[in-house]
Parts: sequence; structure tokens; C-alpha cells
Amino acid sequence: MFALLLAFAVSLCVTLAIVRLGGKLARFLHDHDISGPQKFHATPVPRIGGVGIVVGLMAAALGLWAAGAAAAETMGWVLICGIPAFGAGLVEDVTKRVSPRNRLLATGVSAALGIWLLDAAIRHTGIPGLDWIVSFSAGAALLTVFAMAGIANSVNIIDGFNGLASMCVVIMLAALAYVAFQVGDPVVGALALAGIGAVLGFFFWNFPAGLIFLGDGGAYFLGFFVAELSILLLVRNPGVSPLFPLLVCVYPVFETLFSIYRRRFLRAVPPSMPDGIHLHSLIYRRVMRWAVGDKGVKSLAQRNSMTSPFLWLLCMCSVVPATLFWSNTAAMAGFLALFAICYVALYWRIVRFRAPHWIRFAATRPRPLHDRGDNRRT
Repeated sequence: MFALLLAFAVSLCVTLAIVRLGGKLARFLHDHDISGPQKFHATPVPRIGGVGIVVGLMAAALGLWAAGAAAAETMGWVLICGIPAFGAGLVEDVTKRVSPRNRLLATGVSAALGIWLLDAAIRHTGIPGLDWIVSFSAGAALLTVFAMAGIANSVNIIDGFNGLASMCVVIMLAALAYVAFQVGDPVVGALALAGIGAVLGFFFWNFPAGLIFLGDGGAYFLGFFVAELSILLLVRNPGVSPLFPLLVCVYPVFETLFSIYRRRFLRAVPPSMPDGIHLHSLIYRRVMRWAVGDKGVKSLAQRNSMTSPFLWLLCMCSVVPATLFWSNTAAMAGFLALFAICYVALYWRIVRFRAPHWIRFAATRPRPLHDRGDNRRT
């Protein structure tokens, strides 16, 4: 809990400092593109929120080291491994000149460093065929790099609205922390709690007013962080089902896989081409009808922020059963299949303007924004 509180306090203060400095350094820090298919904010906003999160985690690592905690060394190595993923994303946030391919490559480098420095490699999957592949060191390394880069990219994919990606990461880290303490692993538990604190320090300024964005640096780093802790949990605790991390992260992962399928096979466009019909985009455009046509900054901010809780609920639909059945691989496989079916059914209903009644009912009752600012996204 000490690591959580320290990371929260430092992240909160650093993120506030970035928000305050945003006006003076708007040319470098602000996201001025508000017209793209995945842009849902009304005014330019700083997009380097990942800096506050990383600094908060660094403070937590120093605090754990000063307290003589066993988690301090592991936290330090995790942060070192995450430098390429965070650095590539941060450079993109500032320069807009780092391609998605290069960001993925940098995340792969972070994953490779995790294998080298922390022995964090997937060596058991619970999936026939894959278990044979990961029985070889090269196969385990390749699958680990692929999986970690995929999870990092998937967190970046869902980073579209105020509080969406950051709260989903908090939910995932909470599940990792719970299971870590259940199996008697205070190291992974402490790292997950520190991550929760650092993300909440950013979340305070991001939701609901959207005073700062996570940015590619923050999104890729958080995706790497969740994936790294997941693999460390499996490596250190064989009793945890190898499908547990996949079920915890299945919302952003399935969103990414479904988007690739939708673009490649249904629309016949490159999978990397951005579009505005992700599930979260559809909820914003077709479910939040109470604000359609109102272009005021406050109305757009409220519509933006009220989109995220629907996706938090979707994320929890997989995280809760994963937390309850963390040692049962068969149950995990069943819940993975159920999630995929429910996701596709929900998507196709919304895309055909036939959203379930409970979603439309909830969307017609907006709550006023807390007065922390005026607008934005995640």
C-alpha cells in the first residue's frame, strides 16, 4: 500500500505540472489534430501523461528500495526494460514522426530485455501445440515478444476517450495484485499496486475533464507493464493458469484482433489503417445520442467521458471471472469463448443501430461533469 500511495502522490503532482506547463509548451506537448477518425476531443491537450506515470513508478521504486523491500530490485529492472517502449511512444507524442511499426519494434525490444534481465518468458500456455513451441527457448522468446508487443499495442488501440485505457489498466492491475497476494507473491503484488497508484494519479486529471492525454508513450508503457507483470506472475507461480493473463487482458486484445479482421476481410483495407468504428467509437457515436448535434465544448466533454464507463464494465466482465477462477484453465477457456461471442454480438447490434435497451437506457441519463476543467479524451 505504501508503494501505491507514493506512486499516486508523485504521479498526481507531476501530471499537474505538465498540465500547467502545457500552455507554455503547447507547440511540443499538445495534440493539435482534432479531426482524425479516432479523435474525439474539442481543443488541443497535452498528450504526454505517460511521463507522470513513469515518474510515479520511479518514486515508488526508490521508496521500496529505501524501505528494504524485496520488490525494489524487480521494479527497477521492469522500469529499465520498459525504456524502449516508453521512449519510442514519447518521441512520437512530441514529434509525430515515429511509425506504428517502429513503436512495435521498440516494445519488442522491451520484451526481449525482460526475457534477458528478468527471465520473464512464456513457457506454458495451456494450448496444445503452443506448449510444444514454447518448450524451446527460441519459441518461448518469440511468443513472449509477440504477446507483449500485441498487448501494448492493444492498450494503445483502446486509448480513445477520457479515462478509458487508464481505468481498464487499473482494473487489470487490480486483478494481478489480488492473485499475486493470493499465491503469496508480494513482489508482483507490490509492483501491481504501485502501477495502480501511478495510473490513478494520471486518471484524476484525465477523467472526466480530459486535461491531459495518456499519449503513445503512456499507452505503450502501460501495455508493456501489464504484460510484464502477467508473465512474471506465471513464471514465479506455476499454480496460476496460463490463460489467466489472457482473460484479464482480453478486452483490448480482442478489440485489436477483431479490428484487424474487420479491416482486412470486411473492408479490404490494410489492418494498420485507422478508422472510427471501434466498439468505443460506435458507443460514442450511436449510443450517446443525447448529445448528438451539440458542439459545445462542455457537451462534447461530457459525451466523451460518459462513453468510457460502458467499456469499463465490458473489461470487468472478463476480469472478474479471471480473478475468481485464476487457477482453473478450463474455466478460463470457457470465459474467453463467452467473451468473444458477447463482444461480437454487442458490436453487430450497435453497428446496425440496434443497441441493447439497457445501454440506451443508461445513455439517456448523463451526469454533470465535475468542475475540474473543460474537455477532452484519454
